[in-house]
Amino acid sequence: MKKTTILLAVAALMMGACCHKQEASTGSTAEAVVNNIMQRKSVRQYTGAPIAQDTLATILRAAMAAPSARDWRPWSFVVIDDKSQLESIFGDNMNMRMFRQAGAIVVVCADTVHVSPTRENPDGPAVPQVNSMWRDDMGAVCENLLLAVEAYGLGACWTACYPFADRMAPVREALGLPPTVVPYAVVPIGIPTGDSQPKDKWDETRIHHNRW
Repeated sequence: MKKTTILLAVAALMMGACCHKQEASTGSTAEAVVNNIMQRKSVRQYTGAPIAQDTLATILRAAMAAPSARDWRPWSFVVIDDKSQLESIFGDNMNMRMFRQAGAIVVVCADTVHVSPTRENPDGPAVPQVNSMWRDDMGAVCENLLLAVEAYGLGACWTACYPFADRMAPVREALGLPPTVVPYAVVPIGIPTGDSQPKDKWDETRIHHNRW
């Protein structure tokens, strides 16, 4: 039942997309979801046109639907659509050309410390706890975000920020991130200009049954 609910939720996201949404897949809900996954690709060239705020909101809602260890949800997002800020935020980042072309840029951030009552004392005071699983959570968040972008017929590219100090430092300072918050990834989102195609990464030799 839970699996069916998740599939229907993803399908609803895809069917609700508007002007930039890719053509709807035919067949069952499962086929539509899998097709969206298989069509995801890294897009590096955009028209520069802005992205509708309601579209961005739905994309981020999908990102926040990711699984999270202990349900701590360490994610936060900084949406940048004012291109006059790009130089001060990203400095000499090697991906600046993409950033300038994008309709919006999402800086995906992770809080490495969780503040709440402990499981052992749920009615007690809030205490800071190091989150050793935040990297796993953020990978899931970014993939959800990219799949939602694909469902809308838009393009995006996951560019690394963490763990590169030279990329993290200017972003952290320019955005005023708290000490425990890490700028994990920078994802430009835009209307594609080219004909980017997904890669066929299927490799049956990577599958092992019952043992290696």
